[in-house]
Amino acid sequence: MRILISVAEQTLTLFDEAGRVLRRYPVSTARRGVGEQTGSECTPRGRHLIRAKIGAGQPVNTVFRGRRPTGDIHSAELASAHPGRDWILTRILWLSGTEPGFNRLGVVDTMRRYIYIHGCADSAPMGVPLSHGCIRMRNADIVELFDLVPPYTPVEIVE
Repeated sequence: MRILISVAEQTLTLFDEAGRVLRRYPVSTARRGVGEQTGSECTPRGRHLIRAKIGAGQPVNTVFRGRRPTGDIHSAELASAHPGRDWILTRILWLSGTEPGFNRLGVVDTMRRYIYIHGCADSAPMGVPLSHGCIRMRNADIVELFDLVPPYTPVEIVE
């Protein structure tokens, strides 16, 4: 299996070993576009791996802080109490770059930037770049993807 994320199309495509499309999902990448620099709030390009899968078995809309469930379940009331918060919900696929000097190590390290594929509020638009660098997905989609892919699945992010 492998994943291709197209920033231009705002899609995530899952391929099987033979290169056949298994699933295609709408996503939301970074509002500030693409870039690898720490602090840029951009989505990093290039080849990555799913380094960690976080949240197995948690309820849909589980709120995560620092990759740990807070015990809260996202709701309209919780969202209105914390306007502007970048919600990380349901599941996390933590990415690690594989290209030293481009998206791995130093000031361009995807994993140290905490770049994830993760769930977000279902009211957040998909197909529009609005994240702070991560790849946002609908909660039902991230649950399905999480269950389909093993750790170390290759992920390529292209413009």
